[in-house]
Amino acid sequence: MKSVLQFTAQQFGRAIVMPNLFEPITSTSKAEVYRKEIIEALGVLQIKSKFEPLMTLYLTDDTDIEDLREGYKKGALFGCKLYPANSTTNSSKGVTNISNILPVVEEMQNIGMPLLIHGEVTDPNVDIFDKEAVFIENVLVGLVKDFPSLKIVLEHITTSEAVEFVKSQNGKIGATITPHHLIIDRNAIFDGGIRPHNYCLPIAKRKENREKLREAATSGKSCFFGGTDSAPHTIRMKETSCGCAGIFSAMSALELYLQVFEEQGAINNFEKFISINGSKFYGLETNNETIDLVKQTNQIPEVLEIRDGSSVHPFLAGEKLNWKAEV
Repeated sequence: MKSVLQFTAQQFGRAIVMPNLFEPITSTSKAEVYRKEIIEALGVLQIKSKFEPLMTLYLTDDTDIEDLREGYKKGALFGCKLYPANSTTNSSKGVTNISNILPVVEEMQNIGMPLLIHGEVTDPNVDIFDKEAVFIENVLVGLVKDFPSLKIVLEHITTSEAVEFVKSQNGKIGATITPHHLIIDRNAIFDGGIRPHNYCLPIAKRKENREKLREAATSGKSCFFGGTDSAPHTIRMKETSCGCAGIFSAMSALELYLQVFEEQGAINNFEKFISINGSKFYGLETNNETIDLVKQTNQIPEVLEIRDGSSVHPFLAGEKLNWKAEV
């Protein structure tokens, strides 16, 4: 008899789309074009899906407040993404100083539009492993104080400082946690040599930070929820003298998360983290559809071939997981 875990498909029926393309999504019209391309791609691949992409705006020093307001009002935009300039992939056009967008943030608070944050400072004098903690202290604390009604999500958190700060806000802000930050620590980047496919931003931190993340994710607390931050950079773009930051986990995200929850003895909180907490935080309706995960060996492919002839190295390539999603 198969062991099957069934849970609601709420968060995976929708996905917040990252706007940091080569040409970033900096206006409502660009978001509408990108959304159309996503829907058309599903058709080309002959994928029958009720998937709903939730489009976000890439904030810059010159974001048009009126365009933002109108885009949110008509449902073309779901939220805004704050990338400190040069903090991660394709972020060179991001915000150079938080003071430059305070009028935009105030408008977002007024209309109830979520602010999704890549929380790292870009000061070269700050150690790469401290950039998240310094951002919280120097930027986020002030934002929360000055905009008490703003809906904030600190995305892909990696530190114990982030866990404790989010918990201290009593549900006022949320945080996403990726599967890879729950599984690896910074040693995985240097295991027997440079491991470019384990390099991402925010970078993986010490083991004790990973353990704090695992405790937070599996706790059942409503302020923590899933978010893969999955980045399918090609092998050629990763294995080079200046490789891209990013880990591709999307194809096995559910199974990766579930394995962590199983290891932590917290399968009873899995559905909250994956399907309920994020939806409630964003005010989305509950989805009645379900996904089945079967307890069986599931080997992650070594390589994924792409139609243009390039290839991607998935997270934990070649390793075996304990669960498999039935599709």
